[in-house]
Amino acid sequence: MSDQANWIEINNKHLAAMIVWVRLRLQRLVPVAKPPVKREEPKMLSSWFRSNRTTEKEEKKMLAPPASASIDEAIERARQKMLELEKNNPPPALSLLTNNLGLSEFDRNVLALCAAAALDTRINILCAKVPENFNKPYPTFALAFVLFENPDWGGLSPHGPLRYWRLLEINQPGAQPLTSAALAIDERIVNYMKGLNYLDDRLTPLIDPMNIQIIEGRLPPSQHQTVDTIIANLKYSNGLGQIPVIELLGHDSASKRQVAGIVSAALRLDLKTISFKVLPDQIGDFETFTRLWNRESLLMPLALYIEVDGMADTEKTKLKRFLGRSSGVVFLDIQDAKTDVTRNRLSVEVNKPTPVEQEQIWIKALKGKSTDQPQRLAEQFSFDQNEILRLAKMTLNQATEDESVFNKNLWQTCRTAAREGMEQLARRIDTKADWELLVLPPEQKALLQQITGQVAHRSRVYENWGFRQQMNRGLGINALFAGESGTGKTMAAEVIANALELDLYRIDLSAVVSKYIGETEKNLHKLFDAAEDSGAILFFDEADALFGKRSEVKDSHDRYANIEINYLLQRMESYCGLAILATNMKSALDKAFVRRLRFIVDFPFPDIEQRKELWQKVFPSSTPVDEHLDFEHLAKLNLTGGNIHNVALNAAFLAAQQPHGKVTMPLILNAARTESKKLGHTMKKSDFQWLDVKEAQ
Repeated sequence: MSDQANWIEINNKHLAAMIVWVRLRLQRLVPVAKPPVKREEPKMLSSWFRSNRTTEKEEKKMLAPPASASIDEAIERARQKMLELEKNNPPPALSLLTNNLGLSEFDRNVLALCAAAALDTRINILCAKVPENFNKPYPTFALAFVLFENPDWGGLSPHGPLRYWRLLEINQPGAQPLTSAALAIDERIVNYMKGLNYLDDRLTPLIDPMNIQIIEGRLPPSQHQTVDTIIANLKYSNGLGQIPVIELLGHDSASKRQVAGIVSAALRLDLKTISFKVLPDQIGDFETFTRLWNRESLLMPLALYIEVDGMADTEKTKLKRFLGRSSGVVFLDIQDAKTDVTRNRLSVEVNKPTPVEQEQIWIKALKGKSTDQPQRLAEQFSFDQNEILRLAKMTLNQATEDESVFNKNLWQTCRTAAREGMEQLARRIDTKADWELLVLPPEQKALLQQITGQVAHRSRVYENWGFRQQMNRGLGINALFAGESGTGKTMAAEVIANALELDLYRIDLSAVVSKYIGETEKNLHKLFDAAEDSGAILFFDEADALFGKRSEVKDSHDRYANIEINYLLQRMESYCGLAILATNMKSALDKAFVRRLRFIVDFPFPDIEQRKELWQKVFPSSTPVDEHLDFEHLAKLNLTGGNIHNVALNAAFLAAQQPHGKVTMPLILNAARTESKKLGHTMKKSDFQWLDVKEAQ
């Protein structure tokens, strides 16, 4: 017989002895009636007994006038039977309830009375026959006072275990005294006493099981060290009776869940999870939830994982109240702000595996399929262990013998998976430009290629060559693209993203900057954290609006605006990816910020040779273009690359409306005149002579 089956058998015997003990004590208080004159009445009683499956022998014994001494002996035998069964390890459920919830002897006896009434229908009938509880077929505190020795008025207190832990349901209508109110045992508790241990039904809509799967049962070394620290601290604190709240700091919730899962499994705790936002707001409902959860954590081997995201001040008070009344193991998933709690706390930083660990995981997961990809993937993307294994398995299932095709598929799979955290925070740019389309002076092109090379090889320099060990900041690569609108800043960012095969995200300032104090920093914190995991390139267009000069502090608004800028300066410097800032007002940027930039690329207004090259490259190869286009003449138009693109596009639409359907000089000049008017440029007649000749004809 298994240990569980053996315990159930012992518990059932204890429960049966407890019911007998309660029933006999009630029988002792019931007055003995004289034998009836008519014989019909015993038949009625006999019928009731038989309906309750009582044997004829037991019936005659109960109908006969009981001897007081024999009842006392039977009560003592039942009590001794209970005491004998309670010596087992683990003890029966009633003893576990008594020990875990701190029940007094009187509390325990009241609970036994109510449990017996729920499990044996004869108990309620006997309750109604006791003079002190006459005509009340249910347990009451008044009945308990005469039924058991050493009655304790503290059992009626709202702060006593019976009422505080909601072990009893009390039906007290109107002005009825508490002592005469009907008592019933809570359904969850009576099932616990029967050996059915499950989470209270009132909690299941709010609490979910934490399904954590650690492949091969082990975390990476850096995370496993964190697990060992938490387990050692919990075991030591449990011996002192002061279990701390475990604060899991960092933005990687997946790794924090894995750490919490490993710790709970090692301590044999069933880990549950809840989002703090779904907790009841009403005081009464919140109090009920708190007590029920604390009761469950004492009745079951449970641990709770609370997701705390964007917590407001009112919610901080609610969290503090909940943690102050909770005594079990609680994990808090928070970013970096420590919670104000009355309990002890243990704060640990949980990060994704280090780049070296990720490389080793990739090597093992790819099973020798690719030799150069693991290092490249580890230095560009940041995934947890399970995600790496999942992505590797997904790519390996795409059967292909060509290693170059496999590497391309693997890289694209990782790019797609890394977008998950960024799609809600920024807009991804569909990059199409390459080095051939980019028209810039040699100096600017060389700077852009240098930026691309540093991003591609930063892991070798930082990790393999030891620069990370000597540097605590400035590991990110930041670049400022300064120049007039349309000079190629966005195209240059696209070229770099294409060359590195990375996603490019344009930051929407309206979604980042908030008028509420502290919200801008929170938004930027989420943005940079997600970008570091995804390996994406951040593109701040019109960055002067966000990274402007700090102002003199005249009021609270200036002070908080400067705090936002200071935070941005620090976060940009610590960002480990590539961040590109574009502005046409370089002088508006904060000097302290400019000093922290690694690259500054000035995009000049294109000269006539560059404008000629732009005109030669602006039309796609499939566009029908007149072979007699005069690029020398078009280059004289004082337009930037962006303006030239607009002119070419408008000319193509004009050509589409013509019978011949071909882009010609008159159509281009017509579109150029419209563009110049839009820009407010002064137009010279000689610039549009082709158009004037056409109109004269």
